Amino acid sequence: MSFWDHLEALRGTIWRSVLGVFAASLIFLCFPKTLFSAVLWPTRPDFPLYRLPGLDFSMELINIELSAQFFVYLKVSILCGLVVAFPFVVWEIWKFVSPALYENEKKAVRGAFGLSSGLFYLGVAVGYFVVLPVCLVFFVNFSVSDTIVNTISLSSYMSLFTSMVFLIGILFEFPTVILALSSIGIINRAQLKTWRKYAFVIVLILAALITPSDPFSMFVLAVPLYGLFEVSVLLCKK
Repeated sequence: MSFWDHLEALRGTIWRSVLGVFAASLIFLCFPKTLFSAVLWPTRPDFPLYRLPGLDFSMELINIELSAQFFVYLKVSILCGLVVAFPFVVWEIWKFVSPALYENEKKAVRGAFGLSSGLFYLGVAVGYFVVLPVCLVFFVNFSVSDTIVNTISLSSYMSLFTSMVFLIGILFEFPTVILALSSIGIINRAQLKTWRKYAFVIVLILAALITPSDPFSMFVLAVPLYGLFEVSVLLCKK
């Protein structure tokens, strides 16, 4: 294939992926009440994590911008559509990449692509059920003075929700990348072991960029991220 043929194939992959995300987003756009019932569940006291001893928690959100609710509704619908359509997007990427691989490489990399959707959904679940509620409890209950009342806006909550849920799902793809690179012989287990000290620093930096940069939420996110690195070491070829 010529360069322009490859470019045309890439354009088709992108368009099909966008249409898949758009179709999934339309479903959520049709059911806003159900969608936001799930999105706002971590703010309610019946959330599973708050049933643990000492974690009684609830919060109220306010809207201070005229058009904020509408644009949040669109943004959340698209993000949830991307989450649902993620396996389809991965499949489209695989169809584009696989013709460039030899048969032995296809067999090796196919496992990495198959693992990617499971890791993504695992990351979304960890962000939604663990990291997000823990951060909410910490920030809502933290106060430098009794005269200051924490009043949380909808936009502020959605910013934290997006970073805690969607971005963590993306970061959980790290073992997939390592497995693919290891399968085609670019890296090996011995190399990863020598990178441990650098990996710890990089994990802390990523946790600081995603979370509000306080030590507590950084620690909550850094622990599973570093665990993913150790999993990657085990998946990597010797």
